[in-house]
Amino acid sequence: MTVVQQSDARVLQAVARYATAGLQGADAAEVIRWAADSFAGRVVATQAMANTTMSHLISTIAPEIPVVFLDTGYHFPETMATRDDLMARTNINLITITPVQSVAEQDEQYGKDLWARDPDLCCQLRKVLPMEESLIGYEAWITGLRVASSTSREEVPVVQFDEKRGVLKISPMLHWTDEQLLQYTLENDVPVNPLMYQGYPSIGCAPCTARVEAGDDPRSGRWKGQDKIECGLHT
Repeated sequence: MTVVQQSDARVLQAVARYATAGLQGADAAEVIRWAADSFAGRVVATQAMANTTMSHLISTIAPEIPVVFLDTGYHFPETMATRDDLMARTNINLITITPVQSVAEQDEQYGKDLWARDPDLCCQLRKVLPMEESLIGYEAWITGLRVASSTSREEVPVVQFDEKRGVLKISPMLHWTDEQLLQYTLENDVPVNPLMYQGYPSIGCAPCTARVEAGDDPRSGRWKGQDKIECGLHT
């Protein structure tokens, strides 16, 4: 495919349609290579520090793509250590971003433990807004979304136009099974958050992440006891 020039929403919508057909059956490496070639200098990836396979793939296929990690201020120490391990063991251009307010400043304005009283607002302030800010200037956004990690993502295409943020959202690993992910992880010695082996298959902010019983939905430990299953980044 030819390189996509600076594009408006209509062009990106058309690219999403053609890419969905053109990349049908493509493996993750092909999707990443297509994104790097089509949006040179205008594509960014994001990485949650659980399993870091997406960043490992980028480091071997297109290390020129910057990778953003959002430090919410509420992460487990293991999550921050995984970030440091990833930086030490790969050549990726990892950029750590933070919310406008520190946790202490947020507590002062909204009251302590906003995550317990209004988790949607807390996610909006500490995740959604800073991540959307980091996407400004880019036209394509590579994510590590997988259907296997959440049933709410079953209808998501590998390439879609995110109307809210005005970018293409690209999910190269969307249809990877847990078995495929584990195989790649072991074969390539991918940095993994140790909490994943301690009953935390889905890891977010520490106050809003609980252990999951064997056999339960992998995301059942997120915002446990509340009517919430997504932070808002992928809705």
